[in-house]
Amino acid sequence: MKNNLILIVEDDKDIQLFNKLLLQQHGFDVETTATLAEARAYIANNHPSAIILDRGMPDGSGLDFLSELRERGSKIPVLMLTGYAKSDDVLMGYDSGCDDYITKPYSFGVLFVKLKRLLESAERVPDSVTRGLLVLKPTSSSALLDGKNLELAPKDYDLLQFLVQNENRYLSAQYIYESVWAQPMNKDNRAVKVAISRLRAKIAGCGYVITAKQGRGYCFELAPES
Repeated sequence: MKNNLILIVEDDKDIQLFNKLLLQQHGFDVETTATLAEARAYIANNHPSAIILDRGMPDGSGLDFLSELRERGSKIPVLMLTGYAKSDDVLMGYDSGCDDYITKPYSFGVLFVKLKRLLESAERVPDSVTRGLLVLKPTSSSALLDGKNLELAPKDYDLLQFLVQNENRYLSAQYIYESVWAQPMNKDNRAVKVAISRLRAKIAGCGYVITAKQGRGYCFELAPES
């Protein structure tokens, strides 16, 4: 396996040491921090391949730390390892930007497999995706139209990327919401419509459009010839 640098953000010294030793035995390079402040300082000067993050840290919430990372455009894979096991807690983890979620007590084997898959997926992310005059940059979560940064909000970028990944497929608003927002839609049925409207205005003239059909949903496809 290719060497990967893993950052463990965990205040429980036993868990921290246990995971560090076993990951090292599997060929990983591992750094550990016991506070979020230490993690921030480390990431400011280093780029770990993945982060194993606890939610309940002595100097704050791992969810807030994760949201900060995503708001800054970081795409570092994050595996949340926490004792918060309720379904709402899991949804909050995904909504904050984690890539996978494991609850304590846990199996190291499961942690290892999930971490390995996250790293493999990250290695497959292309530097850019081009559709007409539209260019998506997954590593920085940015979108350019004819070379100009569209400055999309994080959720708008996630939505656009999801639509592009499903090009020529009609997707229901509920499916889009639960995939992009990572939570049940419930009564929040206008969020997708409003976000789609913003994206349509942003990508106008790129050569592609987001169409809508009653009963089928939304579709990102090549613009019809005029």
